[in-house]
Amino acid sequence: MRAGLRGVLFDLDGTLIDSAPDLAAAANALRAARGLEPMPYEALRPLVGSGARGMVGAALGRAPGDAGYDPLREEFLARYEAGLLERTQVFAAMRPVIDALDAAQLPWGIVTNKVHRYADPVIAGLGLAQRAAVVIAGDSTAHSKPHPAPLLEAARRLGLAPAACVYVGDDLRDVQAGRAAGMTTVAAGWGYLGQGETIERWGADEWVDTPAQLLDWLQLP
Repeated sequence: MRAGLRGVLFDLDGTLIDSAPDLAAAANALRAARGLEPMPYEALRPLVGSGARGMVGAALGRAPGDAGYDPLREEFLARYEAGLLERTQVFAAMRPVIDALDAAQLPWGIVTNKVHRYADPVIAGLGLAQRAAVVIAGDSTAHSKPHPAPLLEAARRLGLAPAACVYVGDDLRDVQAGRAAGMTTVAAGWGYLGQGETIERWGADEWVDTPAQLLDWLQLP
């Protein structure tokens, strides 16, 4: 076990689970309802980390503040909620990581910007609810990432100092939140990664390309 490490926190979408197929399907359902051709999955996947804002923007070119954006956002979320576990799954390569954490009796948890309404059924449906020591959703605290509040609340519930925790995520906001919380940060190169600066420029303490590399970094058997 890595020296000084007493808890591991994960982002959800793009880090622990692959939810992009269901989120992309909801975005393309918006387009289909308006007689538009589906967008390639490859074009939608990088934007999944931006949630409804990213999906509605990619699918229909509407952004928060634009006329008609709010109803489109609600429609997107309703379509997503109707099929949020159709193809979403835990990344296969992440299963050995959480198995190793459980075997080492090292507590791990989830900190996501997805609100409880959508996060809870996904986490439960994938069999993670009973294994995670803590789950912090986008509406668990007054602020969401990149604010450090959700991570600080996770550490509090674990009974750990933030400095004893590592946060693993696939978006710049994850690194920003982790650093602001005083945690070690690891950027997950297998995730959605978003747009903008490349992962090497996020300022994470470490970045890894695969969950196997993360397992090595954690120094777990």
